[in-house]
Amino acid sequence: MQLLFGAQQAGAAVAGPGPESEQAAVTEKRSGFRLLRGGRKPAEDRPTLTDLYHAHRLGLVRMAVLLVDHQDLAEDVVQEAFTALYQRHGEQLDDLDNALGYLRTSVVNGARSMLRRRKTAREYVPPHEADAPSAEDHAVLNDEHWRVVVALQELTSRQREVLVLRYWSDMSEAQIAETLGLSRGAVKSTASRALDALEKQLEKVR
Repeated sequence: MQLLFGAQQAGAAVAGPGPESEQAAVTEKRSGFRLLRGGRKPAEDRPTLTDLYHAHRLGLVRMAVLLVDHQDLAEDVVQEAFTALYQRHGEQLDDLDNALGYLRTSVVNGARSMLRRRKTAREYVPPHEADAPSAEDHAVLNDEHWRVVVALQELTSRQREVLVLRYWSDMSEAQIAETLGLSRGAVKSTASRALDALEKQLEKVR
C-alpha cells in the first residue's frame, strides 16, 4: 500500500492550498484507485463494439478462414461472435476488460462448432473435391496464403488452432494458452510439432 500511495503523499506535502493543487491531489488519488483496480482503463477510453468491428472484423475473418477453410463459413463464425458479444455485454462493453480476447476465443469456439457440424453433414453425403477459391476469397487471402490453408487442413484441430493464433494473429504463448484452455508448455510443444507437420504438407502442395 505504501508503494501505491507513496507518490500521492509526497505530492500532498509539496502542493499548497488552492484550486490547482486540489485538482492535482484528486488526479493522483484517482490514479491510485486505478492501480488498485489493476490498471483498468476508464470506460470512456475503451473501444465500443462498433469500434472493434471496424478495427478487427477483417483480421478475425482471415483468422477464421485459416480454421474453417471457407470464407463464407468464416464470415458466419465472426458475425456470430460479434452478435454474442453484443447480446451479453452491449455496445459499450462496460463490464468487459479484454473484448478482443473474448472475440478471438469466440471465433475459435465457433470454428470448432462449424467443423463439427460440417463433419457430421459429410457423413451423410458423398465426399467431393473442395471448391477452388473464388475472387472474393482472394480478396481476403492471396495465393500463398491459400496454399497454407490447404496444408493446415491436414493438421489436427489443436495444431491448426495453435499455429493460426501464434503466427497469424501474433498472440503470445500465454494468450494462446488462455484462449484454448491449455498450459503454456502444451502450447509450445504443440506449435513445434505443428510446424514440422505443416512444412511437410507445404512440400506436397507446391
